[in-house]
Amino acid sequence: MKRYNLINDILGWVCFAVAAVTYLLTVEPTASFWDCPEFISQGCKLEVGHPPGNPIFMLAARFFVNFAFGDVTKVALMVNSMSALLSAATILLLFWTITHLVKRLIIRDNAEELSLTQMLVIFGSGICGALAYTWSDTFWFSAVEGEVYAFSSFCTALVFWLILKWENRADQPHSDKYLILIAYVIGISIAVHLLNLLCIPAIGLVIYYRLWKDTSATGSLITLAVSAIVVGLILYGLVPGFIEVSQYFELFFVNTLGFSYNVGVLFYAILAVASFIWAIRELYRQTSVKRIRWSVALSILLSGIPFIGNSMWIPVVIMAGVIGYLFWSQKLPVRILNLVVMSIFVIFIGYSSYALLLIRSSANPPMNQNAPDNVFALASYLNREQYGERPLFYGQTHQSSVVYEADPSGQLSPQYSNGAPQYSKVTKSSPDQPDKYIFQGYKKDYRMSPELDMLFPRIYSGAHTQAYSDWIGGIKGTPTKVTQYVDSEGNVLQYTDRIKPTFGESLRFFLVYQLNHMYWRYFMWNFAGRQNDIQGNGEVNHGNWISGIPFIDTPRLGDQSLLPYSDGEGNAGHNVFYMLPLLLGIIGLGWQAFVSKRGIEQFWVVFFLFFMTGIAIVLYLNQTPSQPRERDYAFAGSFYAFAIWIGMGVAGVWKILCMAMTKKTAPKAIEETPSEASDSDDNAYEFTDGIETPIEDNVSPKASLSAAIIACIIGLAVPLQMVSQTWDDHDRSGRYTTRDFGMNYLDSVDENGIIFTNGDNDTFPLWYAQEVEGHRTDVKVVNLSYLTTDWYANQVKHPSYEAAGIETLAKPEDYAYDRMNFNYFATDADTSAVLVDSSLAQLYDLKSSQNAWGAPMMKHTNMYIPVDVNAAVKAGRITENEASHAQPVISVDMNNDAEASGHGGMTLSQVLSLDMINTSIKNGWNRPIYFASTVPSDYYLGLQPYMRSTGMAYEITPVINDENSDHDISAVNTDKAYRNITEKFRWGGLDKVTEPGQVYLDETVRRMVTTTRSYILQAATALINEAVMAERADSTAMSDADKATIEAYKADRYAKSLNLLKLMEEKLPEAASPYAVQIPQKMAQLYARIGIATGNKEASAHALELLENELRRYARNVRYYQSLDPWQYATLQQTDRYAETYYMVYLLQDYSDAGGDTEAIIHDLEEMGVNFDRIVSIIEQSDGTAK
Repeated sequence: MKRYNLINDILGWVCFAVAAVTYLLTVEPTASFWDCPEFISQGCKLEVGHPPGNPIFMLAARFFVNFAFGDVTKVALMVNSMSALLSAATILLLFWTITHLVKRLIIRDNAEELSLTQMLVIFGSGICGALAYTWSDTFWFSAVEGEVYAFSSFCTALVFWLILKWENRADQPHSDKYLILIAYVIGISIAVHLLNLLCIPAIGLVIYYRLWKDTSATGSLITLAVSAIVVGLILYGLVPGFIEVSQYFELFFVNTLGFSYNVGVLFYAILAVASFIWAIRELYRQTSVKRIRWSVALSILLSGIPFIGNSMWIPVVIMAGVIGYLFWSQKLPVRILNLVVMSIFVIFIGYSSYALLLIRSSANPPMNQNAPDNVFALASYLNREQYGERPLFYGQTHQSSVVYEADPSGQLSPQYSNGAPQYSKVTKSSPDQPDKYIFQGYKKDYRMSPELDMLFPRIYSGAHTQAYSDWIGGIKGTPTKVTQYVDSEGNVLQYTDRIKPTFGESLRFFLVYQLNHMYWRYFMWNFAGRQNDIQGNGEVNHGNWISGIPFIDTPRLGDQSLLPYSDGEGNAGHNVFYMLPLLLGIIGLGWQAFVSKRGIEQFWVVFFLFFMTGIAIVLYLNQTPSQPRERDYAFAGSFYAFAIWIGMGVAGVWKILCMAMTKKTAPKAIEETPSEASDSDDNAYEFTDGIETPIEDNVSPKASLSAAIIACIIGLAVPLQMVSQTWDDHDRSGRYTTRDFGMNYLDSVDENGIIFTNGDNDTFPLWYAQEVEGHRTDVKVVNLSYLTTDWYANQVKHPSYEAAGIETLAKPEDYAYDRMNFNYFATDADTSAVLVDSSLAQLYDLKSSQNAWGAPMMKHTNMYIPVDVNAAVKAGRITENEASHAQPVISVDMNNDAEASGHGGMTLSQVLSLDMINTSIKNGWNRPIYFASTVPSDYYLGLQPYMRSTGMAYEITPVINDENSDHDISAVNTDKAYRNITEKFRWGGLDKVTEPGQVYLDETVRRMVTTTRSYILQAATALINEAVMAERADSTAMSDADKATIEAYKADRYAKSLNLLKLMEEKLPEAASPYAVQIPQKMAQLYARIGIATGNKEASAHALELLENELRRYARNVRYYQSLDPWQYATLQQTDRYAETYYMVYLLQDYSDAGGDTEAIIHDLEEMGVNFDRIVSIIEQSDGTAK
C-alpha cells in the first residue's frame, strides 16, 4: 500500500503541474471585463467591493500582489495567477477524490497491496476525470482571471476531499479534527462565496454511510433533512446571527453608554471568543456538568444561531429548547457537544474576516461600496439588499402590484407590514457631534396582490413580461380579479382585472429557460460541445450546445456545416467533443451506481453534490430572462461532480471490456468473508455482505490487464480531445484590452474632469486603471447606478488621489436616510423656467417632503443654467471661434426628458448629477463634465443637444448640436477626438495581431472593439462632414487667401479622416476581431466619399474591396439562414434577419454606387447559395406589412 500511496501522491501532483502550466500559460496578463477589475483593485489596496464582499479573497489577493515587486502593471497578473494556482490545486484534490472513491469500490478494505491492473484502473480514472475538468470550458474560464469562483471551487474541492479523508480515518482517535477542519474551511469559504455550503448534504451522507452499518433509503432521507436543517441554521442563523447579536451590543455601547462606533462590536467579539473558549475548556476537562451546560448554552446564544427571522420569539423558543435539552438530559453527549461548539467556533473565526470590511470601510478608501463601516450597514451589505428580493416557492407573479389603502379623504398609501428595525449612523452637521445610531423605522414588506400569489412562481417580474411570453410561446394565464384598493379595515374598495400565470406555464418557463437554457446548455457546453462563444437567447445560431454529430445537431439547430465561418469553425468558442466526455460520465455514473451497495451509497453522495451545486442553484436563483451575460460560472461545482463520474468512466469501460471478453456467470456465495479472502488473485472485486463477486469472471489476469490498458487509453484520449478544442478559446495571453479600453475612456476626458459611467464594463476597468496602475487619477469617475444611494453620494465628495472631491449644492443631511431616493414632480409644478439652483434648493429643503406621501416634491421642473461664455473658453470647453455660437443658458426642462417625465420624477442619481453639472458650470467650468459613451440616454437629463464626442466620452458644452437626437449623439469635437484617438488611445495588444487566433477575444471584448470602431468611424464621419460644410461656404466674396485657407482646411479634414480609417484597420484589424454588421459598410462609404472628394483612387478601390468582402462574408450567413426550417428561422435575432434582407440590398446598392459590377457579384453570390428571390419576397412582405 505504501507503493500505491506514493504513486497516488506523485500522480496527483503531476495533475496539479499539468493544470498549473495550462492555466499559467493562458492566464490573462491584466484585468478582464465584468467584476475582475473590481476584485483586483480591492485585493491590491484592500478596498471594499460589491456585496456581499469577499475578505478572504482580498487578503489572499493582497498576498499575491506582493510578488509584483512594485510593478503595477504586474499586479493583475499576480492576482490572476492566484486563481490559476488555486484552480490547479482543485484539480489535485479532484484526482485524489476520484482515486479514493474508485479504490474503495474495487479493492478490499484490508488489502495491503494492489495489482498492476487495479492501479491502472484507479489512477487512469483519476487522471481522466482530473484532466477532463482541467480542460473543461467553464472551469478553465474562471481559472485564468481574478474572480472569486476559482477560490470558491478550491474550497468546495477541499471540503469534499476532507470528508473522504475523514471517511478513511473515522474509527481512529481524534478523527473529529477533520470535521472541525471542514467547518473552518466552510467559515473561510463564506468570506469568499456562499456556494460552499451546498456541499453539506453530500458531507452528511458520507457521515451516515460511514457510521451506520445498516443504511437504508429512509436513513438517507433523514440525513438529507438534517443536512438541510444544518444549511438553514448556518445560512439563516449563524451567518446573519453573528451580526444581529453584535448589533444589540453596538446599540447599547454607542447609544446608551456613549462609546464610539464599533466599540460594542469589539466587546461582543471578545465576549463570544471567551464563551467559546470556556465551553471548549469545560467540555475537555469534564469536571462540572453544570458549567458544561451553561458554557455551551452561552456559546450557542452568542453565536447568533437562534436569531432566525425578525421575531424575537424564535430565539426564545430555540434557546428554551437548547437549555431544556442541556439541563434535563441524563447523560450529555460530550463528544458531539464538543464537535458542535468547536465547529461553530471555527466558523466564527473564518467568518470574522468580515471585520476587515469594517476596518477598511472606516478608512474611507476610494472604492468603498455600500460603506459597511458599522454593523448595521454591514448587515445590509451581507444580505445583498441592494439587489432586491425574488420569490422562491410561493409569492408574486408578473402582474402583481402593491395593494393601496384609501383613507376617508381618498388619500392612498401602500399597505405593508413591518420587518426588521433599521438603524444608521447619524449624519453629523459638525465633527464634534457625538456618535449615535438613528432609528429609521422598520423595513417595509409591501403587500402584493394576494390573488396573484402562486406556488412555484417562476414568472414574477413585470419588466420581463414579453421575454417570459417569448420563451414559453405566450402567457394565456387565468383571468383574475385582483385587489387594488382597500379601506382602513381591509374591505376591498376596488378590483382590477389581471392575468395570473398557470402553474403549467410557470413550470414550462422553469424547464425551458431556467433549467434547459441556463443550466443544461452550460452542462452540455462542457461535456458535449459548444456552438460558439456568442451569448445566446434562444436563437439557433448563438451559444447552443452541439455534439458534432449531424443527426443530433441538424434537427435542433439547422445544418451546422452551413453555419457562417465567424459563428462556426472560425469562432474560437466552437468546440466539438462528439459527446465523448458525456458518454464516459454516464458510463462512470452507471458503474458506480450498480457495482455494489457501497457503490450506490457513493453514487448518492456524488449525486447530491451534483444536484446541490447545479439544479438546486437553478431553483434558488429563479433567474429572469435576458440575463446580461452567460452564468455558467455559477455551476462549476456541479460540473466538478460530473467530472468524478467521467473519471469513473474508465473503471466502467474496463468492466464493460471484461464482460465482453467472457460469458458472465452468476455470482457465487462463499463461506468466508471478504476480509478472509485470498489476496493473491489479480482480479478486482466488489463486495456485498458476505458475497465476493469478481468483476470479470473467467477473465485471465492478462486479459483484465489488457482491458485496463484500453480503458486508460480511452480515458486519456477524451481529455486530450477536449484540450485540442478548448485551448484557443481560453488562451488570454497577450490580451490587454480591458485595461487599455478603460484607459481610453479616461483619456477622452480633459484634466480634472468628471466622467459619468453606468455599468460594470464602463466603470470597473476605469477604477482598475486608476487604483492599480495609477492612470489619470485626476479624473473623478462617478457611477450613476451607485449615485442612487446616499453612501455613494457622500463618497464622491471626498478627494481620491489627484482628483478633488465633487462640490454640490446638496449637503449629506439633505439626502440622508433615503429621503431623496425618488423625487416626484409636483402635480401643481410651475412650468416657467427657473435657475437650477432655485429648483434644487426647493427640493433639498425638508419642507418639500411635508405632504401626505412624505415624499420630496419638485415644484420647478423647467430649469436653466446660466453660461459664462468667456469662462467656458478659458476653461477649454469651447474654442474662441465657437464662442459666438454658445448659448447664454443651458436649458434643462425635465418635462422633455423621456425618462424623468415617464416616471413622474427624478431619482437621487439624476438630481445629484444635475447638481454636479450645475455646480461645475457655476464655478467657471472648473470640472469638465463627461458621460461615458456607453451610458444609456436615460441618464442624459435632456442635455443631448449640448453633448459631443471626444473619443469614448461625451463632453457637455454650451454649444447646441442640431445633429444629435434623443438617443444618439452624432456631434463630435473633431480636434479633441482626433488627438485623443491618435495620440492617447491604447489598443489592448490587438495592434500586434497579424493572423486570426493570435489573441483570443471573447464576445464581451469583441463588443468593446466594435464600440471603439464605431466611435472612430463617428469621428471620421464628422471630419468629412466638416470638409463638406466648408466646401458649401459662399466663396464669391472671399479673398484668395480665405479660399486657400478653406482648401487647406478641407484637405486637413479629409486627410485626418483617412488617417483615422487607416489607423483603425491597423490597430483594430479584422484579423483580431471580425467586423460587426454595418462596420465595413460604413468604412466603405467613408473611403468612397474621400476617394470622390480628393481623387484618391486607392481609397475608392479599397471601398469597393471592403464591400465585396462584406457581401461574400454575409453570403455565408444568408445561406445558413435560408437553410433553416421556419421554426428555426423564427428564433433568429432581428439583426440576423436584417443581414439576410435589407443589409444585403444596401450593400449591393453601395457596391453599385462605388462602381462595382453588380451583376457579376450577384451571380457569384447565387453560386454560393444565396436565394435572392426569397430576399425580395421577404422585403416585399415586410414593406406590405409596414404599410
